[in-house]
Amino acid sequence: MKERLQKFIAGAGVSSRRRAEELITSGYVAVNGKIITRLGTTIDPDHDKVTVNGRPVARPTTHRYIALNKPYAVVCSKIAQGRGERTVYHLVPKSADLAIAGRLDKDSEGLVILTNDGDLVNRLTHPRYQHEKEYVVDTIKPLDDAAMNRLRRGVRLKEGLAVMDTIEHLHGHSFRVIIHQGWNRQIRRMIGEVRNDVVKLKRVRMGKYELGTLPPGEWLEVKHSDIL
Repeated sequence: MKERLQKFIAGAGVSSRRRAEELITSGYVAVNGKIITRLGTTIDPDHDKVTVNGRPVARPTTHRYIALNKPYAVVCSKIAQGRGERTVYHLVPKSADLAIAGRLDKDSEGLVILTNDGDLVNRLTHPRYQHEKEYVVDTIKPLDDAAMNRLRRGVRLKEGLAVMDTIEHLHGHSFRVIIHQGWNRQIRRMIGEVRNDVVKLKRVRMGKYELGTLPPGEWLEVKHSDIL
């Protein structure tokens, strides 16, 4: 059965579907030795040979799901950008074949899901599926009612209208935030739009899975049903 190339790559756990599209248009993907840059290309997974950056891609026979508490200053990337920098893959043994479902920036901490289940990556991260991501956010100064109401209504970012589904005051300068979009540094940019800054951001839930008391830098094998 024919299948879209980006869907096949995502299903193999290489990346999210959006990232797979970027890999294709950037010339990193080949089918039967020929570089493919056109989105919408279809393949026969049973007969066509797909490579990404020269590495063969195949559907995994079993799926793995890792819940990691990412510490501050650890990056969600396969390649460290600076000398001595650690990535989430340094923390989880034998994880090089896993994709990240919902990245956190270097300055943020908390729950990250690593998996070779491309369908879960897509469902957990794409806004149309409406799966929640929950955070505890500390700001440099308090957010007043007017600012919180504006964040609930939505602020305009380059990707579109960014909305906080929930924002609740916890204590001091600390707030509970739930979003379903998950754009790059979305919460930090939204807070900036109401003339404030984030000093600490921790993701505590993705879908159904709650981080709980898992210590920073530690990880657990979990099940698909624990997450969605």
